[in-house]
Amino acid sequence: MKPTAQSPAIPDLEKRPDIEQTLRQLTPKGRRLDAPTLRRSWLSLLIYATLIVVLGGAYFVSKSQFFEQGSTYKAYGERLLLCGLLIIALLTGEKLIRIHLIGKLPDDVSRYNAAQVVRFSIWIAICAVTLSTLLSTWTTALVSLGLISLVLGLALQAPLTNLFSWLYILIRAPYRIGDRIKIGSASGDVIDVGLFDTTLWEFGGQYLSTDHPSGRVIKFPNSLVLSTPVYNYSWPLFPYLWNEIKFYVAYQSDLEFVAQTMREAARLEIGAEMREHVATYRALLAKTPVDEIEVTDEPRVLFRASDNGHIEAIVRYLVPPKQAGQIKSLLIRKMLKQLNQEPNRVLFPKP
Repeated sequence: MKPTAQSPAIPDLEKRPDIEQTLRQLTPKGRRLDAPTLRRSWLSLLIYATLIVVLGGAYFVSKSQFFEQGSTYKAYGERLLLCGLLIIALLTGEKLIRIHLIGKLPDDVSRYNAAQVVRFSIWIAICAVTLSTLLSTWTTALVSLGLISLVLGLALQAPLTNLFSWLYILIRAPYRIGDRIKIGSASGDVIDVGLFDTTLWEFGGQYLSTDHPSGRVIKFPNSLVLSTPVYNYSWPLFPYLWNEIKFYVAYQSDLEFVAQTMREAARLEIGAEMREHVATYRALLAKTPVDEIEVTDEPRVLFRASDNGHIEAIVRYLVPPKQAGQIKSLLIRKMLKQLNQEPNRVLFPKP
């Protein structure tokens, strides 16, 4: 559809301040970390190098005999110069680490997690350097840091719990960016794992009966992962799930024909991919105590008597979670088309 005066083009919408701010929130730094290189980062590295030279030179001159020794202002000024020098050095180190180490990691998620950890560590170091500069001695700094930590620990218990939960998420990886998860009543695709909260792009939800994205964003505190089960549909070793389609048919139906029709429709659509997925599934099961479970490598049809006086015809198959709704809709159309061609053999309940 061509944009009109009443329907502005998407690029125009992205220029609106509110949409621009939202897009920044939904695009975490480092998510799709286009690995920084020396070629693209030469300007920032040049600025850092210039500042290091200027601050280092000023500190050297301050320590020389040109100024009066023992002056309180001089000593404090030297500490400020040293503090600035160390902060710039830390920022330079972060940039070099991202270029030479993080930039060589194989995927976006690994680069994002590593960048988050390095950035957090650098800011902790900057806070420590700043605090030691403002206080006269390391002893005083440590005592003050202990008192401040005690007060902040009591006052900021929830944020600190979320912060430690963030470290737990990075280390134990109950979910990663791009995973489809369910935690509590929230279901969605992980688009950001921040220091204090996680952001999901919701699928399903109260207004939809399918796994289609709802258009809503869900944020929850990271600490929720410590007390609530996490259902991850995108487990890296086996990012698939079992899905089912069921129809109600009468007892007088030709169940063999129903089973053959449903199984064949599913096999033609996803049979080859399913065999590959099941081979992986069996290899994983063989390494666990539940390796005796029978797993078929083709769609399977089951029948079950229901309480409403009909038979449930159920076809079970393997599918990538983010394609579950699309494949299910496609299979339902194909199966119904073939089953309805034989009304004498397939008797559906009448409304």
